[in-house]
Amino acid sequence: MPRAAAAAGRMEGEEEGDGGRAATGSPAAAAAAAAASRRFVRCLYAVGFLDLFGVSMVVPLMNLHIKSLGASHTVAGIIGSLYGIMQLFSSTFVGCWSDIVGRRYSLLACILLSALGYFLLGTSTTVFLFAISRVPVGIFKHTLSISKALLSDLVSERDRPLVMGRFNAASSVGFILGPVIGGYLTELEGGFYQTSFICASIFLLNAGLVWLLPWSEEHTGSMEHQQGSKGTDSFSAKANRDLHLKSASNGTVASNSLFQSPWIQVATVLKRIKGIACSDLWDIFLVRLLMSVAILLYYSNFSLALEERFGVKPLFAGYLMSYSSALGVLAGCLLGPITRLYQHNTYRLLLHSSTLTCTLILLYASALSIWVIILSSTFLAFSTTIGRTCIIDLELTMGGNEASGTLLGVGQSVTSVGRIVAPLLAGIAQEFSPCGPPSLGVGLALVAILIMNVNKQKYCSHGNVKLKNQ
Repeated sequence: MPRAAAAAGRMEGEEEGDGGRAATGSPAAAAAAAAASRRFVRCLYAVGFLDLFGVSMVVPLMNLHIKSLGASHTVAGIIGSLYGIMQLFSSTFVGCWSDIVGRRYSLLACILLSALGYFLLGTSTTVFLFAISRVPVGIFKHTLSISKALLSDLVSERDRPLVMGRFNAASSVGFILGPVIGGYLTELEGGFYQTSFICASIFLLNAGLVWLLPWSEEHTGSMEHQQGSKGTDSFSAKANRDLHLKSASNGTVASNSLFQSPWIQVATVLKRIKGIACSDLWDIFLVRLLMSVAILLYYSNFSLALEERFGVKPLFAGYLMSYSSALGVLAGCLLGPITRLYQHNTYRLLLHSSTLTCTLILLYASALSIWVIILSSTFLAFSTTIGRTCIIDLELTMGGNEASGTLLGVGQSVTSVGRIVAPLLAGIAQEFSPCGPPSLGVGLALVAILIMNVNKQKYCSHGNVKLKNQ
């Protein structure tokens, strides 16, 4: 069986199978492969939905629970910060690990260990047990990042924004429904514990779904994506190529890596991370950081700012945020027509969505009427959803799909830095004015737009950035 030559950033042990060659050119076989790819992608949508549905049942209730255990506001804040710090450092390592051992086993491990964390949360009768329960979740709750890396492996570069947008939309629906169910359950006696156990059960259900996925139809994407960027059909062109690589499923590819010495795996992870650190992708990650902080500054103290500026109740702010979340789902579903309108030019779409986001945040900061706030929130839901999807697509386009897990992990770490920095900046800016945080966000968004304009030629070339030392 021929083996692909080692190349920069390519996963070890990648094999090219010949099992489907006899069927090459058969329309029936191509149609069957296309249908299998569509089924696999739809199953991943369900994985994303169940993940955020389970999490959003529990997360809004956690502060209430830890305070009921006798923890002070400071202790509760420290535990929450520790979770964020664990996510910051673990996301890059887990994403890179998924490149090495394969998506199937890394995704299963993350789901099962997250289920363990939520099960421990359901038994947390003391603050110490509560803190312990957050450790496995803080380290391994990267199921959505690995799922996105898997989607990147499955679909062609041309149609990646469409599929990513639909995946985000499916996940957002779970995040909208989860708090409603969790709020109802917590009204029952021992409601938080029941909700935590239900969340753990949902994760176990998700693990079963991942295990039963048709992995024989899933294929690694390095060579395929390089060819796929020239294709025109999302699934049929991909399926035709898959017939040549029938035996190269992610689980098969990673079988040797999975049983390697842990030290070899760690060394490989560090080598890949070093390659990302030494590459010239810093500008893309800086754009992601700046836009993330700008959006977080917009939402920081949102209810308090509306109350101070317009005298509206926090309930109205809650309804407005739910409204924005629902529009975000719609935006994810509309990404296909929008990317076709832009002729699949991710850079131009990202630049325009970021410019719109900057303008809308400025509109919010200078608004004199609550109706202007509603208008800005309406369009901001679209621009931020499109921008988040485009920045991920640009990372994968510039960095190459061979290390998609590593790239997504680093991007998640960058976003985590934003979540740590934004509350501090918001608190300082809020001292000067209720409009201080969004005004600062406008400045950061302008810097991100400037960086994108300066590097326009690099982004439009669509050439993969070579990762050093790989």
